[in-house]
Amino acid sequence: MQAPQTADGFDERLRQRLAAPPPRPLETIPRDPTFRSEGHIPNTPLAAATISFILGGSFVLGSLTFLVGGFDNHWWATPQLGFYVAAWSFFHWAEFAVTAGWNPDKCSVGSFLLENGALYHVAHTVAVFEYLVTLYFKPSVKSYSNVSTFGVALAVAGQILRSLAMIHAGSSFSHIVAYRKLDTHILVTNGIYRWFRHPSYTGFFYWALGAQLVLQNPISFVAFVIVLWRFFYYRIKGEESSLVRFFGNDYVEYRKRVGIWIPFIR
Repeated sequence: MQAPQTADGFDERLRQRLAAPPPRPLETIPRDPTFRSEGHIPNTPLAAATISFILGGSFVLGSLTFLVGGFDNHWWATPQLGFYVAAWSFFHWAEFAVTAGWNPDKCSVGSFLLENGALYHVAHTVAVFEYLVTLYFKPSVKSYSNVSTFGVALAVAGQILRSLAMIHAGSSFSHIVAYRKLDTHILVTNGIYRWFRHPSYTGFFYWALGAQLVLQNPISFVAFVIVLWRFFYYRIKGEESSLVRFFGNDYVEYRKRVGIWIPFIR
């Protein structure tokens, strides 16, 4: 004879669990449609995991090549190129990782910034091409170690500055320029923003130039300076019009006190 079941509340707990809404699954789709990725990469956790795996692998290979001083049996496997690959991979991974950690409501596959426009990828491809062609035909031009060392320091400092800016701004940061004020928008004037008015832009500017110094690319360095300066000049000009509209005199006074630290952009 089977003993009667005790009233331990198990059935009730099971009923409540089944009736409760399912937890929010891991996803890369922001609630606000404004921040959703509209690129060709699927906006799914699988895509995010795959991209992270590829970027991580590239970062490890590039870092290893840089740290061991290159591989003599491959003329192109130099520490400079290794650092460039590692810096590029880490930058794109960090864009997603920082957004996921400190600004998850705006996180999507687009946060990797891999669909940043064809010109962006063309520029990096040309930079690598310039480096390899010069290295093959005239390797002595790439022998100024002090230039590469300074470039490494500048690129690392630029990356730190950009990531700190994104972390400190939190939900007020966006890869997309905001033309309407959201409830989460606050005027951030402390932390890294006490010394840099647009630290994420300044950080990227010097990260990109530092990477070209690592490769000792005179042509690409000049091209990056011109293109990035023009881009940030007009982007900052448009963005600050919105910031003045959002925060009024508070932003005007902040702008008077704090500089951008990109030459000739005030």
